Amino acid sequence: MRVVVWIAEDTWEGCVDRAGALVPDDAEIALLHVAPSDVEALASHGGARLLGRHPPPPSGPPLRAIAEEEARSLLEAAHDRLARPAEILARRGKIEREVLEACVGADLLVLARDGERRLEPKSVGPRTRFVLDHAPCQVLLVWPEAPPSLDTIKLPPHLR
Repeated sequence: MRVVVWIAEDTWEGCVDRAGALVPDDAEIALLHVAPSDVEALASHGGARLLGRHPPPPSGPPLRAIAEEEARSLLEAAHDRLARPAEILARRGKIEREVLEACVGADLLVLARDGERRLEPKSVGPRTRFVLDHAPCQVLLVWPEAPPSLDTIKLPPHLR
């Protein structure tokens, strides 16, 4: 069994914990983090929106180096928390596309809800929704923390 665990900044602990608890010991696990490639492009064109003013010259490490170091740290923390052998996959690009490509040939994708913390459709963000709808394998969708109570469901007035 091959399992991909999507490691995202705000939800990774829940994914790693559920994968560690539910995935068989003999499964091949891949911890996947995707850094968005559009951030650098947006940052480099910021000065064009400042009425002809140019941004200050960069001081310090470039944005890509910072993003790569953060991804590496996050993946190392996830690997330590999983406490079992796992492949480390650090990708860069359009997040949804990279996650789907990493799932080709996998049996299971573990990912977390990343939207509002209540029982409703908005508990899943747009990127996660796209991956859920198009994943080429089985999907385990987890809450990053304990699930919210039933009181968080927004019922129409006539059903309250």
